[in-house]
Amino acid sequence: MLLRFPAWKVALVLVTLLLGALACLPNLLSEQQRQQYIAWLPVKPLNLGLDLKGGASILLEVDPVELRQNELRNVNRAVGEKLRETPLIPVTSRNPEGDAVVVKLRNATDKAQALERIKSLGKPPPGSIGIQDYYLVTERADGAIEIRFSESRFEKLQVDALSSSIEAVRRRADNSGLVEPNIQKQGDSRVLVEVPGLNPAQMDSLIETLTKTGVLTFNMVDPAANVADYTPGVPRNNRVALPDDSLNGAIEVVLLDSIIQGSDLSGARQDFDETGEASISFSLHPAGAKRFGDETRKNVGQRFAIVLDDRIVSAPTIQSPITGGSGRITGSFTIEEAEQMAVVLRSGALPAKLKVAERRVVDASLGADSIRAGVTASVVGVGLVALFMIAAYGLLGVFAVIALLCNMFMMIGVLSFFGATLTLPGIAGILLTMGMAVDYNVLIFERIREEKRNGRSPITSVEAGYEHAMATIIDANVTHLVAALVMFNLGSGPVKGFALTLALGVITSIFTAVIVARWIMSIWLKTFRPKWIPI
Repeated sequence: MLLRFPAWKVALVLVTLLLGALACLPNLLSEQQRQQYIAWLPVKPLNLGLDLKGGASILLEVDPVELRQNELRNVNRAVGEKLRETPLIPVTSRNPEGDAVVVKLRNATDKAQALERIKSLGKPPPGSIGIQDYYLVTERADGAIEIRFSESRFEKLQVDALSSSIEAVRRRADNSGLVEPNIQKQGDSRVLVEVPGLNPAQMDSLIETLTKTGVLTFNMVDPAANVADYTPGVPRNNRVALPDDSLNGAIEVVLLDSIIQGSDLSGARQDFDETGEASISFSLHPAGAKRFGDETRKNVGQRFAIVLDDRIVSAPTIQSPITGGSGRITGSFTIEEAEQMAVVLRSGALPAKLKVAERRVVDASLGADSIRAGVTASVVGVGLVALFMIAAYGLLGVFAVIALLCNMFMMIGVLSFFGATLTLPGIAGILLTMGMAVDYNVLIFERIREEKRNGRSPITSVEAGYEHAMATIIDANVTHLVAALVMFNLGSGPVKGFALTLALGVITSIFTAVIVARWIMSIWLKTFRPKWIPI
């Protein structure tokens, strides 16, 4: 029977309500009270979103031009590795030019073998039957080989770049010590970063940390190259001229193919060198450490450049093989710059530089007004609903109001437990679920009233009311959950916040309106055994 509650069911209901109340409790106490009374509780109060707390909103965009250039460099490096396989195929030049990598072979007789090796780069991965090759290889009239990536490759590259950028931005924001930043995809090429509580003075530093590409490479310096033959930043003869910050911006020529890259780093932190100047200590993964050790062993007495975002920060001479898998980057760093750079390096490089498409500051006073309005709306809304229920259904309305209050603290408790961020749309979602929870009780109570009119006893009327209303309640909740899931998956920002509170509200509303209210009603029926139902 629907009104029977075994001891285990009662215990389960009480434990669930107790856990919800404990999770909700931190939202009702000040920071000092939380530390004094419930420091042992692992649940924190709800985080307030940008529209409630104020802060900074930064819209970042992946630079497609730089993304294309970086991919060409990767293709150039991959082609070089293929041509250096045994037997070596010598080239006179290999450089990115325009939108292609151009390879000029020393011996025309090697062309067939070179084409075979280069075309092996364009084989699509297993399972991608029917897609275009990633790389398009053609022969020019002058005998040079051109390698371009197809549009399908660039489209995939843009999708991957956005995903990688979101992850890198999230790691950088977390490593910077920011509290609960909201980072999400917006459109096909943009990343939205919202940081509640961030003031304008901190925004510039955050933007610099988030947008720094962070591409670290170690490249051998070519001492025989004539700097006058090179345009800074433009590859030529598999070399490139870059400014050297350790020599006051003087131009140095380095080999385009790097010894190691930022992906070979296993860690980076701000440190101090022997003279007490700020520096960056780094460690390498085993594979990168071996490759670095092998290259330094072959080039003792030569210089290698530590290149960060196309600028040489240091170019030391190799005194002996460096096999320890760790090292230090020195330069004219302040402590803050070294710490910021260490954050960027250990968080991973961006696939391309992020441009600031929009930046704005939301004043905290707007958040305070929003909180006040939201709380007022919640209190007034719940109060009016409670008055209506009591006026319309009497004692049963009181039971519904008790269940409604349980639903409110259960919702806030669940949101707090999962570390959710409360926004104005979230408050709207909470208010909507309060109304939905009352709807369920209205359906049940009207059915009970109808059964009472048909002459049934109080117990059978209540049981029939719950039994016949359940199908309608389940159907309504399934449609609400489907709508919430669709909004959460397809929406962004405020829409996701609304969908999350709606979905959680559906679950807590079923528990409180159907189970808790029925349990209270069963206690009343068993305790007082009324002859009629006051409805």
